[in-house]
Amino acid sequence: MEEARFEIPLFRPYQKLVHISIQGKPFSVPENNLLLRCFQFLCPDTIPYGRYCWNEECQYCRVSVTKPDGKKVTQALSCKLMIEEGLQVHELSEELTWNLRRLFSSNPEEDSLNNPS
Repeated sequence: MEEARFEIPLFRPYQKLVHISIQGKPFSVPENNLLLRCFQFLCPDTIPYGRYCWNEECQYCRVSVTKPDGKKVTQALSCKLMIEEGLQVHELSEELTWNLRRLFSSNPEEDSLNNPS
């Protein structure tokens, strides 16, 4: 008997990429998606292996952000935060910092050598 397989898209449907910044560095990510999913878009080889629960319980995806319409920095969980054009991510949790390190590394090859897959 053959096992049934269901293909679930990784990202919500999107028409364009929007601009956000992460610790002052600009990135383009798919609209209509959660911030944690956008982190996965940027680092597909590391985010899936993070200790994220994806349902607001673990707190490993905590970030500090400023939304485009505000001037106040707020705490949020990236597994629940829908991205918007102009979103600014200021601080990342330790787990996110580790999994997104290639975005900020001056030498991505060195990262690969220090953490072979």
